[in-house]
Amino acid sequence: MGQMTAEQFAQRAFDLGLITDRQLREAWAAFGTRNVPLEEFVQYLVGREMLTNYQVDKILKGDKSGFFYGDYKVLYLVGAGTFARVFRAVHRETGQVVALKVLRRRYSDNPEQYEAFLREGRVGLTLRHPNIVPIYEVVSEGHTHYLVMEFVEGQNLRDFVKIRGRLSPEEATRLMCDIASGLQYAFEHGLTHRDLKMTNVLVSSEGRAKLVDFGLAAVDENVDDDLLTEFANPRTIDYAGLERATGVRKDDTRSDIYFAGCIYYHMLTGRPPLWETKDRIQRLSKQRFLDVQPIQKVLPEVPSCVALVVNKAMSLDVNRRYQTPAAMLVDLKIAAKRLREEAEKGVAGSGSGKAEPVPTPKHTIMVVESNSRLQDLFREQLKKAGFRVLLTSDPQRALERFRDEPGTAECLILNAQQIGRPALEVFNQFGEETKIQHVPSILLLDSAQQAWKAEANTGPHRLVLQMPITVRQLREAIYQLLPQESGTPTKTPES
Repeated sequence: MGQMTAEQFAQRAFDLGLITDRQLREAWAAFGTRNVPLEEFVQYLVGREMLTNYQVDKILKGDKSGFFYGDYKVLYLVGAGTFARVFRAVHRETGQVVALKVLRRRYSDNPEQYEAFLREGRVGLTLRHPNIVPIYEVVSEGHTHYLVMEFVEGQNLRDFVKIRGRLSPEEATRLMCDIASGLQYAFEHGLTHRDLKMTNVLVSSEGRAKLVDFGLAAVDENVDDDLLTEFANPRTIDYAGLERATGVRKDDTRSDIYFAGCIYYHMLTGRPPLWETKDRIQRLSKQRFLDVQPIQKVLPEVPSCVALVVNKAMSLDVNRRYQTPAAMLVDLKIAAKRLREEAEKGVAGSGSGKAEPVPTPKHTIMVVESNSRLQDLFREQLKKAGFRVLLTSDPQRALERFRDEPGTAECLILNAQQIGRPALEVFNQFGEETKIQHVPSILLLDSAQQAWKAEANTGPHRLVLQMPITVRQLREAIYQLLPQESGTPTKTPES
């Protein structure tokens, strides 16, 4: 980490307002000295959530700005697009966690660009619906322009589907109902979305779909159609191509409905219906829309009630397409009801043979993971392997739960990659406390943490494994630690 000392690092963090004097005293007391290797000091601060890795990296680079926007302290970068970056941040007084959408510097001095950005934000200020991410503030201070929004714990729909491969008709339809509900609310308030795509749908940790980035109808309202080929906003060029091909105006809600159908198609098949390209001419081409393969050809087993909605939403004849999001929502709810009925028949043994059997969980696993995306991955993959999964981001909370109820789970997995030393400390406590030392435990370390392996309290039912690790390797490690059953794999995992 360069030549900076732990004391120098601490002083910079304090001067920047990222850490308090009380927190520093606590950190020095924990080590009993100030002559601490910088790496260990940083790991302690990150592990105790006094700093984030993003803040640490900026301090080490010598950055002096970008740590705060107004009253909000930036925790880490969530995502970056062409026009803006999105950060997770916390209000320094109230502790409220928010998302900050900050316009990139290269656009901040261009009045046309930043006014469009602020106009988009002001549109979002007017929307309050469970399936739309709310905007709380629109801020313009000098050369800095940003939006304060709800922070959604979860991930965007593209990443969600990428992890899963594709979604079941039931889950895809449920999420599609959320999307259509948000679109209908906006439609009732005279707004269209104009940038509806997988990355502009967030899936919360509770499984709810929420739309982001409303307001492009206001942003591009003055764009001349004759200039589309050369100057089209890359965020709306797919809409321009569709509307050229179908002969409708650019604020037509039926364009949103078409791209909602594209999202439904993608969730169900695991692939986009429109071939992907960065070439503007090709994206404006009518042929791109004519080349879409019917969903029944790509996914022959798609339920007819679902295919009906996809095909009607994606009709190139705008008069045959759903005319409003509400009309689409009606058919989605009918499809959801039919899917539920079919699932119930399958569970009741109707003999249809179409419902896939759901494995009955034989074992309960508790996973301690602070990254929401990895939480989803652990949950889905371990469920597929037949485990019941409990999740927490706090290793201390896991320890307390086992102390109260030693039978909480039959195996504990702690991922130290982002949690840091607290994961190692709790892993060791499980090995030391008589009441819970029988619990099979796995500690996951990344390559930079391998020195901790020597500190880990390992044993026959307590393993340390190196990340990255495959699902198969993790599953085999779990089976190695659990009581053996007939047919249970016993292969020792690679570590």
